[in-house]
Amino acid sequence: MSVGLLVLQQNTGGGLYDAIGRALAGFGIPESVAVPLGRVIAFVAAFVAVYLLGRIVVFPVLNRMMDSRSLEDHAQKPLRRVTSVVVVFVGITVAFGAAGFENFLQSLATIAAAATLAIGFAMQDVLQNFVAGIFIFTDKPFRIGDWIEWDGNSGVVEDISFRVSRIRTFDNELLTVPNSQLTDGVIKNPVAKDTLRLQVPFGIGYGDDIDTAADIILEEARAQPEILDDPGPTVRLTELGGSSVVLTSRFWISNPSRADFVKTKAEYTQRVKERFDEQGIDIPYPNRTLSGELTVAGLEEVAGPLDD
Repeated sequence: MSVGLLVLQQNTGGGLYDAIGRALAGFGIPESVAVPLGRVIAFVAAFVAVYLLGRIVVFPVLNRMMDSRSLEDHAQKPLRRVTSVVVVFVGITVAFGAAGFENFLQSLATIAAAATLAIGFAMQDVLQNFVAGIFIFTDKPFRIGDWIEWDGNSGVVEDISFRVSRIRTFDNELLTVPNSQLTDGVIKNPVAKDTLRLQVPFGIGYGDDIDTAADIILEEARAQPEILDDPGPTVRLTELGGSSVVLTSRFWISNPSRADFVKTKAEYTQRVKERFDEQGIDIPYPNRTLSGELTVAGLEEVAGPLDD
């Protein structure tokens, strides 16, 4: 064995870069070039191997897992990006180890841990919203295109990212909502299921016939093509109010959306009102009766003395 190879073995530890360096030295390349060149080749080879392994193994497994959970495209793209970053990071870490920079890796890990701690304190809200975004992707309380209500707000979901969700209100305003606000409270999603039950109250006068009003309410519900026959509509007396008797109609619609909700309810309510008018059934408005006395002081001073 040549003197150059002996020196090379003494100056470098065992590993991939050492084997490559010795191989290069065997071809007559000087030690001063073989050692750093061996580290570079080991770094590149290790990184490429890990990256290809990730593309061949990790990504197909990830795709199968996302398909099994029926994740939509908007949810799959961010997960693929995060996975790509993780694969690249692992590849760089393994590459540094293969190139014989273990001390550098330890220093880098210490710096990364300190930086992660500092960034974690400084970006608590961002991280909270990021975690909330993951829960939204996995739990799927709503999807793009769903109409949701939360904290007195409502609108149609247009986009979901890991940090925020964008929701367009029915006044055509775009709300950018942090995901934590959508996971910490109660979200109402009226269109999450295939059917939705609606309730419409109708007030009639105390002197009107309840059975006639109930028949009209049911007839108009059955005449609406959007209202389901099974389960069929029902009507119940639900309240004896201060000025009216309240009959509440309950019926179901299929494939609900906000347009169907508003349109069906509006047309149905209008038809019932028209039928009530035809039958002379009154829809009373609240009456208020005021009682008491009115006293006017100083009337004599204003009018002046009266003649005898």
